[in-house]
Amino acid sequence: MKPGPSSAVQQRAHLVDLLRREGIQDERVLQVLGEIPRELFVSADFASQAYDNAALPIDEGQTISQPYMVALMTSELHLTGDGTVLEIGTGSGYQAAILSRLCRRVVSVERIPELSRQARKVLQSIGCRNVELVVGDGTLGCPARGPYDGIVVTAAAPDFPEALFSQLREGGRLVVPVGEGIQVLQTIRRHQGRPQVENVCECRFVPLIGAAGYPDDTVRFTPSTPATQPAVLPPAPITPKAAVPPASPP
Repeated sequence: MKPGPSSAVQQRAHLVDLLRREGIQDERVLQVLGEIPRELFVSADFASQAYDNAALPIDEGQTISQPYMVALMTSELHLTGDGTVLEIGTGSGYQAAILSRLCRRVVSVERIPELSRQARKVLQSIGCRNVELVVGDGTLGCPARGPYDGIVVTAAAPDFPEALFSQLREGGRLVVPVGEGIQVLQTIRRHQGRPQVENVCECRFVPLIGAAGYPDDTVRFTPSTPATQPAVLPPAPITPKAAVPPASPP
């Protein structure tokens, strides 16, 4: 059973208070999380858990990310309200809904057509008009709509995501989990054309599938949640390979 309107409002307020206590400091992000009805993005079987601070399963073997992780990754983008953001992995559409309130335009790429279709329906129902949904290989990004002020990746890349970094605007920020098993959430800033990498925390995400990611979905990771919360890691510079030319649009 989905929570009633007053109950949902109260649960969102409680969730926002919890996220604030756990270290989320961007008040704009917290405000939006307090407005977006997360219960619309989960199945009826899990609607009663919509405001638990936990990842939940959605269709096609995927997950809706833990609210703490959504808030953390969104905060790491340092959005100013007038930029364009690329999301890799539309999933339920919840992250795209959050981003839509914090930037001018969102381009969200999903490899599974049915998930994209479902997300479109929910996003339209709550009035998200600045989100463009694309079905395609998210590991290659969407260069036709770039460059981007921010890129957020909701699955774990095997290594430095060169194709995505190449689509960042100068000064833009790419937030991505990297590695297998227990991964590292990284914020990669484009500075004078080169990456500045900051390790944010350890985390666990499903694998990023595609030509520049994992080859298929036989690799199974734990859904999106901090490995420890928060487990801040010291900065560790990473030397990427040579830049990859922009990929063809999905």
